[in-house]
Amino acid sequence: MILSMTGFGKAVGEYGGKRFTVEVKSLNSKQMDLFMRWPGIYKEIELDARSTIANVLHKGKVDFVLSVETLSGESATKVNLAALKSYKEQISNACKELGVAEPQDWMKIMLRLPDVMQSENQEIEMAELEVVNDTVRRALEALVDFRKTEGKSLRAVFEKNLNAISSLLKEVEPFEKGRVEGIKAKLIQRLQQVNVEFDRNRLEQEMIYYIEKLDINEEKNRLTQHIKYFFETMDSNCDTVGKKLGFLAQEIGREINTLGSKSNEAEMQIIVVKMKDELEQIKEQVLNVL
Repeated sequence: MILSMTGFGKAVGEYGGKRFTVEVKSLNSKQMDLFMRWPGIYKEIELDARSTIANVLHKGKVDFVLSVETLSGESATKVNLAALKSYKEQISNACKELGVAEPQDWMKIMLRLPDVMQSENQEIEMAELEVVNDTVRRALEALVDFRKTEGKSLRAVFEKNLNAISSLLKEVEPFEKGRVEGIKAKLIQRLQQVNVEFDRNRLEQEMIYYIEKLDINEEKNRLTQHIKYFFETMDSNCDTVGKKLGFLAQEIGREINTLGSKSNEAEMQIIVVKMKDELEQIKEQVLNVL
């Protein structure tokens, strides 16, 4: 199965007059690169949440945000003025340093920053933590579903490109049949033009050696096998196949390059160029595969 590393998931949960909103998005990356905005009052389950995110998403540049909103009129939380002042001072200094305008809506921005809102009762009920964990889990599930949808689109692209390479490989076959006789005729013609005696048995031996160097049957067979294995890998049950598909793309490229070096006819070289174009599209998209 192919999963894209690009995805977005969102989930909402409620408990005790609070609404928990989890938003998580991911982009392609060679490893797990996680950035979390997590309220300090739920610090005791943050490590578990990080572990869950890593186990579910495996890798990618992941941006995770958990925000908490009070629904009831009476709030069990209070504004941390010290943190609020510190944030405003730091943001103001950063704006001056970077030469950009300060935010228009300070409070909207700062109230979403970590530890600005503090609970008067620091003891969090286990049921509340379970709701937070459940909201995290559902957001991750939504992101995985998104990745599956994107993965289907990637698979369609790979199928199109691989089928095109297979079709182009068949177009090489007509040029193979006349290559041997054509090369032999050219060599004899050249020898006759210089008007020298030559040993036909020796010529046949040299021709065999020369033709073996230009033979492309092995490259064709290996290329066909690599394409077949690419399809089998996409159909495998493993969720993380991106690295393997990347290796297979490299092997396909190696066989296509060898075909190009052995192509002594312009028509064959044009076909090889078309193959390389299809392969380049695969290499670009395989970077997005988990």
